[in-house]
Amino acid sequence: MLQIIIQGLLLSGLYALIAVGFTLIFSVGRVLNLAYGAYLMIGGYAFFFFSQQLGLPILLGVILAGVLGCLAGLLKYRLLVIPLKGDHVAIEISTLILAVVIQAGIVLLFGDSPKVLLPIVPGVTQIAGASVTFNILTATLVSWAILISLYLFIKKTHLGRAMQAVSMDKKGAAISGVNPDHINMLTWGISGTLGAVAGVFFASYTQLSPSMWVAPLIIAVAVVIVGGIGSIIGTLIVAHIIGFMEVIAVAEIAPELRGVFTMLLIIAVLIIRPQGLFGREEIQ
Repeated sequence: MLQIIIQGLLLSGLYALIAVGFTLIFSVGRVLNLAYGAYLMIGGYAFFFFSQQLGLPILLGVILAGVLGCLAGLLKYRLLVIPLKGDHVAIEISTLILAVVIQAGIVLLFGDSPKVLLPIVPGVTQIAGASVTFNILTATLVSWAILISLYLFIKKTHLGRAMQAVSMDKKGAAISGVNPDHINMLTWGISGTLGAVAGVFFASYTQLSPSMWVAPLIIAVAVVIVGGIGSIIGTLIVAHIIGFMEVIAVAEIAPELRGVFTMLLIIAVLIIRPQGLFGREEIQ
């Protein structure tokens, strides 16, 4: 039981980092960025290229992966979102198509066979008698550091408060002097950065493959649907619910059921409480 609790806490921190960038786009832009999982794939493969193929330092590899994720988010906003402005269905379909295109590009560059990403921090330690790899522990600590920093950025800075304003009332924010387009672009850039960094840790926890974008996309969608919120704290809560569900499913039932209970939870929330458990959409 202790092993399950510890693993659940560690995995949930990673899931929260995966989901928060997706939540930001949903809250500020009111669209589901179905190419979000591609940010994670870009981050994972970029880190693999920079750190394992070029031999660059690990920290530099993570930074460069984040930069590429940021550029991907900004380009997506400029080339897809702005031309399709106002048509949320078209934006969501186009982002899904883009994810498939990026997957094809990954296959051309790296092949279609899965690749193992070496642990960012190798080794194993004991926490309260439970075996924990330094890799997942590092991923969780970095995730929490990023999430706390993001929360403080949104609450304490001018740009963060502008993001809150746009998420609550786009027209009202514009009247008060905030440029919604600039804030949306900033949000897409931040989302891409967070997704790419999350992809580095997700790939080191699982493996690299051209289809690796699907699982984190499901996690992110689940957090938005189940939570129904733009809250950083709410994202943490729902990520922990899903993280513990998956750990219990794998440890106590069958590894093949990973993700199944998450899908069932989505269906149940859509039927019982379509607005989500918390029912807010603005960033909190």
